[in-house]
Amino acid sequence: MADTPIRVVGLDHIYLTVSDMARSEAWYDKVLGLLDFRKSDFTIANTPHRHYFNPVMQITIRPAREGFTPHDSYSPGLHHLCLQVASNEDVDRLAAALNRMDIGASAPAFHTDYAPDYYATFFNDPDGLRLEVMTRRAARDMIARRWDEMTAFLNPVTKLKPE
Repeated sequence: MADTPIRVVGLDHIYLTVSDMARSEAWYDKVLGLLDFRKSDFTIANTPHRHYFNPVMQITIRPAREGFTPHDSYSPGLHHLCLQVASNEDVDRLAAALNRMDIGASAPAFHTDYAPDYYATFFNDPDGLRLEVMTRRAARDMIARRWDEMTAFLNPVTKLKPE
C-alpha cells in the first residue's frame, strides 16, 4: 500500500452493455440529453459504442454479447446507476420530462430511510437497469469540506468534532 493514499478525483466513465443497440441509443439520447450530456459515436474493435459525456464523466453503451442473460440488479454486478443534480427542482423537472416522453419515472420524493434530505426519482432503461437521479445531499458537501479531518478509514464521519 502507498505511504500516502492516492485520491480519486472523479468517476471517469462507466460502460453499460445493452441488448438492442438502436433501442437503447434512442432511449439514452433522450435521457442523457435532458441531463446535458453530449454524445460521440465510435467503433471500437468493430463494435459500435456510444459515448455520452459531460464535464465530469462519461457513460458508454455498447452491445451485449450473444447469449446474454437479462439484467438482474440482485446478481453480482451493477445494481443501479445514480446521477447527482444540484437541486430538488432539477429532480422534479427531470421526472416530469421523462414522464412526458413515456419513460416511467417515479414521483420525486424524499427517501428519509436513506437520509433526511435524500430526494430522488427512479426509472429503468430498456434492459431493466435501474437509474436514479438525486439531489446533492448536505452530507456530501460536508464530506468534501471536511475531508482532510477524516483520518479514520472506518466510519470517519462519526469521529468528527462538531462544527
